[in-house]
Amino acid sequence: MVSSSGAPSMVEVITRLVGEYTSKTPQKLKLIDAYLGYIMFTGIFQFVYCCLVGTFPFNSFLSGFISTVASFILGVCLRIQTNPANVAVFKDISVERAFADFIFAHCVLHLVVLNFIG
Repeated sequence: MVSSSGAPSMVEVITRLVGEYTSKTPQKLKLIDAYLGYIMFTGIFQFVYCCLVGTFPFNSFLSGFISTVASFILGVCLRIQTNPANVAVFKDISVERAFADFIFAHCVLHLVVLNFIG
């Protein structure tokens, strides 16, 4: 369905986006995208909970929310480094190295978060 201005409708755009994502995105990137979706949902849930219930142990809320934001950022970095379209940019970094960096950064992040909780 094309609108009167000649532009495709929103339904067509979304259908094409989902179709191309399903057919052209490698399985590894889909797994990383699922992880990113889970982390985003967790951060949104923590923020809504904070708005509705309160922030009594503020350090706990802050460290949990910072953990979700940082985990999301680390996941996006992993997705960028492992995307086959970015091989030319990250030619010196293998997929295994990117995953090892991701795991190491997560270990450091969670040590900092646990230290911040008190």
